[in-house]
Amino acid sequence: MAEPKIIVEHREHLWYLLAEAAQVEHLIMCQYLYASFSLKAGPEDGLTAEQATAVGRWREVLTGIAIEEMLHLALVFNVMTAIGAAPPLSRPNFPRRSDDLPGAVQFRLLPFGTDSLTHFLYLERPEGMERMDAAEFVPAIPPREPVEPSEAISRAQDFGTVGHLYRGIEQGLATLADRFGERGLFVGPTRAQATPELFRWPQLVAVHDLASATAAINEIIEQGEGARGDWRPAHYGRFLGIWEEYAKLTEASPAFEPAFPVIPAFTMQPYDIPEPQPLLTDPLTRAIAEVFNLGYEVLLQTLNRFFTHTDETDEQLQTLVNAAFGLMAGVLRPLGQTLPRLPAGDDHPGRTAGPTFEMYYQFGNFVPWREPAWALLSERAAILATRGADTAGHPGAPAAVRDAATVAAGIAAQFLAHVPEELRHAQRTRPR
Repeated sequence: MAEPKIIVEHREHLWYLLAEAAQVEHLIMCQYLYASFSLKAGPEDGLTAEQATAVGRWREVLTGIAIEEMLHLALVFNVMTAIGAAPPLSRPNFPRRSDDLPGAVQFRLLPFGTDSLTHFLYLERPEGMERMDAAEFVPAIPPREPVEPSEAISRAQDFGTVGHLYRGIEQGLATLADRFGERGLFVGPTRAQATPELFRWPQLVAVHDLASATAAINEIIEQGEGARGDWRPAHYGRFLGIWEEYAKLTEASPAFEPAFPVIPAFTMQPYDIPEPQPLLTDPLTRAIAEVFNLGYEVLLQTLNRFFTHTDETDEQLQTLVNAAFGLMAGVLRPLGQTLPRLPAGDDHPGRTAGPTFEMYYQFGNFVPWREPAWALLSERAAILATRGADTAGHPGAPAAVRDAATVAAGIAAQFLAHVPEELRHAQRTRPR
């Protein structure tokens, strides 16, 4: 079946497609992290030495690909800010059904295994390649009517693969640059860009013209599906390598189970899903999952401020970047690796928890002014640190919770150092 042509006739068409791409990258990243966190470690989890070695490799590959999805998100944001659009970090909760994305592009948190690998290969398949998705993913809406070039209101457009979406964006950039001129299209300030120097990512492309925008899009395509047909070193090829090794180990030992029996259970019913979802009922597990979700929320707020900052100093921008990496490595990773070892609760016998990356509300933005924005950011980071410390005091709480709380407290202090004294006082004295 021929893939539909993606239409970009004005800036808002391009803006909408880039927002779709950002949501896809965000959801994919969470899926990969969930599968990575679900993996067992070694003999203490019932693995043989050979199995533990293989699982360690798979975890490293999954984590590495998830990090590259973070890079892709930053690249999409660079293109967005370059054309004058505010990058979005909001997304729906899992399971993500078909609304403003094509019916065949769906997302669900799955532990490592046959279904998750089938799904990952389907998402990362090169443009033009036919693959079946896992059984859990059934398109919920029919194909949309194609967008007409004359339409002034942007709406969702169907795309067959992630690569197809990005090639449509690439062509749209070229079309609009020819129509408006490069200076007329790339109107965003260069200081709004995420740079390799700030983020310590050599592959991060700062976007300021058509050549750099095209380079950013091509970086995403090549890491995902490969450079025009050579998919072996790309995400698709790496997932296929895991699939083949997993199949061999399972054939040699049919009882081999590399993942914990995780269930994507929430701390509360998601605000944007009408169907009842599984909930964590073990008190300690639920408290730890909430700390994880608060850490994830503060991470999104930190990145949101970076990509929509106004008059921050270079030092303050570096503080935001360092805090984002600190939250990922010092809060989310240790808690994400801890939750799959903890019981989900009596309602889910034999099942363990996993980080569900909950969105508690429709994610918004701070006001443009720096001082109140940093006051709110530091306040939320302090809540994360306090809640983490309280949870670490629960009987039986793993040491990872205390360590995460310590990291969060340090980040809260770094944010607070950039908040004017009068706003700090307002925070301290506001009635509870």
